[in-house]
Amino acid sequence: MSAPVYTREAPGALPPGFHNLTVASGIRSAARREPGKTAVICGAQSRSYTQLVEHIDRVANGVLALGLQAGQNAAIVAPNCIEYIEVVAGVSEIGAATATPNPRLTPRELADICNDAQAQILFVHPDCLASIDRSLYTTLRHVVVLGDAYAQWLATASPDFTPGFLPEWTTFAIPYTSGTTGKPKGVMLSHRSRTLCFLSYAGEYGIYAPEDHFLAFAPMCHGAGLAYAMTSVFTGGCVEILAKFDAETVLRAVHSGRVTGMFTVPTHYHAMFSLPAAVLDELRGHKLRGIVCNAAPLPQGLKELVVGYFGDGLLHETYGSTEAGVVSNLRPKDQLRKVNCVGQPFGNNLIRLLDEAGREVGANEVGELFSLSTTLFNGYWQKPEATAEAFRDGWVSVGDMARRDDEGFLYIVDRKKDMVITGGINVYPREVEAVIDQHDSVLESAVIGAPDPQWGEKLVACVVVQPGAALDAAALTALCRNELAAYKQPKQFLLIEALPRNASGKVLKTSLRTWYAQHAAAH
Repeated sequence: MSAPVYTREAPGALPPGFHNLTVASGIRSAARREPGKTAVICGAQSRSYTQLVEHIDRVANGVLALGLQAGQNAAIVAPNCIEYIEVVAGVSEIGAATATPNPRLTPRELADICNDAQAQILFVHPDCLASIDRSLYTTLRHVVVLGDAYAQWLATASPDFTPGFLPEWTTFAIPYTSGTTGKPKGVMLSHRSRTLCFLSYAGEYGIYAPEDHFLAFAPMCHGAGLAYAMTSVFTGGCVEILAKFDAETVLRAVHSGRVTGMFTVPTHYHAMFSLPAAVLDELRGHKLRGIVCNAAPLPQGLKELVVGYFGDGLLHETYGSTEAGVVSNLRPKDQLRKVNCVGQPFGNNLIRLLDEAGREVGANEVGELFSLSTTLFNGYWQKPEATAEAFRDGWVSVGDMARRDDEGFLYIVDRKKDMVITGGINVYPREVEAVIDQHDSVLESAVIGAPDPQWGEKLVACVVVQPGAALDAAALTALCRNELAAYKQPKQFLLIEALPRNASGKVLKTSLRTWYAQHAAAH
C-alpha cells in the first residue's frame, strides 16, 4: 500500500536527486545493510532489522485502515517497550504524529493530553489500561492494546507499504512538556529535527556506530528518552530497552560487557551510588565507550563519583531541551576541568546570551540563552501564543539563564523563572545550591524564593541529607557565610526527605514553593 500523504506540487523546486530526511528512512537504510541483525531487544522480545521495518510498515497500513490521515495525531500510553518504536515510526510514515504522554500521569491528566492532541487512535499498554479515563473511549476512533491484541492487529495489516513524499518539517512526534509551570504543552518535533539530532548524537558521542549496543532505560515518553533509543536503530546499532530503571539491573547489564553506551540523568547516579559497596565493587568493570548525562545539572561532587567509578574519558554532559534539541556538550576531556559547566555548542548550533533589552552580553555576564540550529521544534501544538513567546527572530529560548567564559564554555546559571530578587538584587539559586552541595553530608539541595516583608523575597534552602549522615542548619549557615555574599545566603534551611521531581529528573521548584507556602513558612 502507498501512503497518500504529500506530493511534489512544484517538481522543479527540488533537485532531481533530492532525498528527504525521515526517521524511518534511516531505519530502512540500516535494514538494507544488515537485514538479519538484531535491532531491538526488550526482555525476552527482540526484532531483527527486517522484522522491525515490517512491523513499522504494518503499523502504517494499519492506522491508514483505521482512518488516520496525514496531519492527524495518534497517542501512545506505555512504559518502555519494543512497540513504542514501531508505533511512533509507523504512524509517522503516513504523515501523522504520535503524542507520547507519560504513563505515570493520572487518568484525568492523560485524558487532557489525548484530548488536547486530538488523538484519533490510542495505543495503550495492558499495564496502563486502568489509567485510561472511560470518557476517552467516546472521543477516540480506536484503541489498540499492546501485546497479544496488537500482534493480532498487526497480522491483519499488509506488510507492503510504499512511503509517500514527506516534507522534512512534517511533525514526527509530540512529546508533552513536563508541566513544571502550568499545563503541559505538546512539543511538535519534525522528521528533520529528529534525524539531524540523531546524526549529531552519532558524531558527538562516538557510541552510535553499527557495532554499538546501546542501553535505553530513560522513559521513552520524553523527547530525549525516545531520541537516544531511536538513534541506535537509525544508525544501524542495537538498542536494548529496559521497561524501567533499576540501578543494579543497569550496572549488571553494563558489567556484562555487551553495552557500549547509555543515556542517564543525575537521579540514576543517586540510585547507583546508594547500592551497597560490595555490589558496586562487584560490578565495576565494563566496556563502555561513552556515557551521556542530560535533563538536569550534574552536581560536581556526583560527577566526580561517576568519573571515578566508570573511568575518565567517557562522560558527556549535554545541555538541551525538548524544544531546542541538542544545544551544547561538555566533552570527557573537560569534565573535571570545567566546574558546573555544560560545554560548548554542538556543531551547526549558534548561541546568543541576551539581556532584558535584547542585547548580547559579554564574557562572564549572565543573559537568557537563545539557540538557532537544525534541531529546533516546530512550535507548540495549537498554542500559537506560547510558540511566539518561545521564539525570537527564529531563535528559541526555554527560559534558561547562562554565562559564557573566556574560552567559550557555557554555564547554565538558572531558570529565568526560578531567579530570586531579594532586596532588589538578582540571585540565581543554582549558584547557592552548588555551594550547599559541597557539604559532605548533603545529597542534594534546591533553593527557592519565598515572600519576605523586608526583602521582597528571601532565599530558602531545601536540603536532602546523605543516608546515615547528620546535619544541622548551623553547619550550612557557616558554609554559606564563608562562600557567598550576604545577599546570596539562605535565610532558612529545611531538611526534607526528597526533592520533588518530574519523570525526566527535573526538580519541581513550583511544587517546593507551593509546599513551603502551605506547610513550611511557620517553621
